[in-house]
Amino acid sequence: MLARKNMASRARNKLTARQVATIAKLGVHSDGGGLYLRIRPSGRSWFYIGSLDGKRFELGLGSAVDISLAKARELALKIRLQLIDGLDPMSERKKAQVERKRLKAEEEVGGKAQQAGAVTFGKFAAELLADIEDGFKNRKHRQQWHNTLKTHAEPLASIPIDQVSTEDIVAVLQPIWLSKPETASRVRGRIERVLDAAKAKGLRSGDNPARNRGHLELLLPKRGKVSVNHHPAIAFGEIAAFVSDLRKQTAVSAKALEFTILTVARSGETRGMIWAEINLDEKLWTVPASRMKAGSTHEVPLSDAAMAVLNAVKEDGLDPEDFVFAAPRGGSFSDMALSQLLKRMGRKGITVHGFRSTFRDWAGEKTQFGREEVEMALAHTLGSSVERAYRRGRALEKRRELMTAWADYCALLPTKA
Repeated sequence: MLARKNMASRARNKLTARQVATIAKLGVHSDGGGLYLRIRPSGRSWFYIGSLDGKRFELGLGSAVDISLAKARELALKIRLQLIDGLDPMSERKKAQVERKRLKAEEEVGGKAQQAGAVTFGKFAAELLADIEDGFKNRKHRQQWHNTLKTHAEPLASIPIDQVSTEDIVAVLQPIWLSKPETASRVRGRIERVLDAAKAKGLRSGDNPARNRGHLELLLPKRGKVSVNHHPAIAFGEIAAFVSDLRKQTAVSAKALEFTILTVARSGETRGMIWAEINLDEKLWTVPASRMKAGSTHEVPLSDAAMAVLNAVKEDGLDPEDFVFAAPRGGSFSDMALSQLLKRMGRKGITVHGFRSTFRDWAGEKTQFGREEVEMALAHTLGSSVERAYRRGRALEKRRELMTAWADYCALLPTKA
């Protein structure tokens, strides 16, 4: 384990401070771990190359004159940790820029803004909501209006109403523009209404930076051009043959993929899993809310087959913070590692995420398990109060039975369902 960590350290720290200052060859020089030094006639600069949702991205980190090697590595580490948590580093940077602007605005007024009655976006929105609440269809509609602004427009709350800019609004909308289009449209429309009302009361001037037509539509991705990913999957009748073929692979990534299939987890949940999340005695994997798509802690009962995978990669003297499925050079696997494994196996027509669809089809057609167990196994949020109450009942034991039946089916053993 120590040797592996040392190897990972060497692979990531290729450059020295002296080299950064003296390398004369123009071009790109790797420090490892996604961090690169670019040397041009005009100067030296740092940047990070990574991938998110299967797409390559490049993020500038600043001039090597201002950013030391140690600082650049610190910034690269921050990006890697964001990717492990399923965050978009580019969106996180925009959020940070908005926050810095908010803090700067507060600093410029030096506390005098509140004393002088200066109106912030958050304060004005709350006042507007109180003024127009009688026009809402019902209390629920009013609460939705309030929740939408509080959840997604929070970065705007402390910005003076007359200083809210297009840049601020784009930073709020961009993270949800494609992933949650309906929510994003509601947020944009409600921000636009708040700013229109502020202008009507003489608190703003000029065009509304939240308007869509001829403005934001030119700055945000066009949804009509984004293809819907249906995550191609194999038929459930073929899963046992696939798993049998997968178990012939010797790479650690094959173990990670098998575990992902057996637990019907998302790829990122498996790749970011550390030993501290596993209770070997209770055969339970607890994924923290920070790593879940829905933002809620998720418990996964582990079948004997899933436990066998863990035992196969478990080493003596492991650190609880170690990744369960560590990449050959240390750290976690990239989001492309499991996809590349499928390609090497000649399975170019399917995706890792597609195995969740395979599981759902199997559960619906071949078993008598209820929708509640299946949806909770997939970590989908259950909406009604009845369903949430069910979660507090025998859900975990029912899902343990479901996971065992799924593992048996994947191994072509007789199922209990």
